[in-house]
Amino acid sequence: MSFYLAMEEYAARNLNDGDDLFFLWQVEPTVIFGRNQVIENEVNIDYCREHGVQFYRRKSGGGCVYADLSNVMMSYITRSDEVQTTFSRYMQMVTAMLHDLGLPATSTQHNDVLIDGRKVSGNAYYHIPGHSIVHGTMLFDTDMQHMLSAITPPRAKLNKHGVESVRQRITLLCEHTDLTIGAFKEYAVRRLCDNELRLTPADVKAIETIEQEYLDPQFIMHNS
Repeated sequence: MSFYLAMEEYAARNLNDGDDLFFLWQVEPTVIFGRNQVIENEVNIDYCREHGVQFYRRKSGGGCVYADLSNVMMSYITRSDEVQTTFSRYMQMVTAMLHDLGLPATSTQHNDVLIDGRKVSGNAYYHIPGHSIVHGTMLFDTDMQHMLSAITPPRAKLNKHGVESVRQRITLLCEHTDLTIGAFKEYAVRRLCDNELRLTPADVKAIETIEQEYLDPQFIMHNS
């Protein structure tokens, strides 16, 4: 997880001189919380440690999200300082991609993507001078109980009815398409990209250097 967060930052600073960049990634069970969030208020740390769920702080704002190998993460990088313009372009890209699968996707002012009024994707924004990064989730077949337990503090444990209430507001892409997660990834890349950029060993080494900041316990816990 930390590698991909560092990769976004490196790509924006070093690879985004012309065309926009887009890539997909997947991770083992992980909680990712926003730049200004207090970890104890957002993450069930004991549950995560007990169940092998990693947790990282990102540099974008927004809320706490859960990702696993049944979830697709998306990153979009562009040369722009305009927050709203960048978000609008990205949200249009994602909803159009889903429309082409025959799905009634819409977007909200809170930067969520919905299908039939239920959230399937949440997104956040990160700015560095001259560049903008939008990254988000695409819930494909995520374990909902696992997700809710990992991002809910112990004092706010959800009972069965609470889980069902949240589940009514969230949908999974696998419920709306016959594509496998692998086929969806191939479709998304084919639909949104027209070229390929490969990282060099020097790029990977530089990304691993940036990654150390995301792994620093002081950065992870700094609002505690």
